[in-house]
Amino acid sequence: MGVPLEQAKSELFRALGHPVRIRVLELLDDGPKTVRQLLDVIAIEASRLSQQLAILRRTGLVVAQRDGNTVAYSLSTAEVTDLLRTARQVLAHRTLGQGRLLAELRLEHAS
Repeated sequence: MGVPLEQAKSELFRALGHPVRIRVLELLDDGPKTVRQLLDVIAIEASRLSQQLAILRRTGLVVAQRDGNTVAYSLSTAEVTDLLRTARQVLAHRTLGQGRLLAELRLEHAS
């Protein structure tokens, strides 16, 4: 018997619950990257990046392709890009709502 859908979704969102993993996914949205290329942008230890990539691979968000000694990582499907875009849209809506609230508070304070 498979994993219940709610549990699978929870594991997916848990994998998205770390800033380094989000940054990796955003960088891979531009195309495949090697660990070296990722480390050039993300200022963390190689071992920590490897741990984060392992989690992303285990949850099926990224795939690895070996070419000799080099491993390139890429997003597993276009839906990962859609997920990142949707997250940005949700945050933009939330920020817009906060901006409106702040404007109302300023008006109330000025009165």
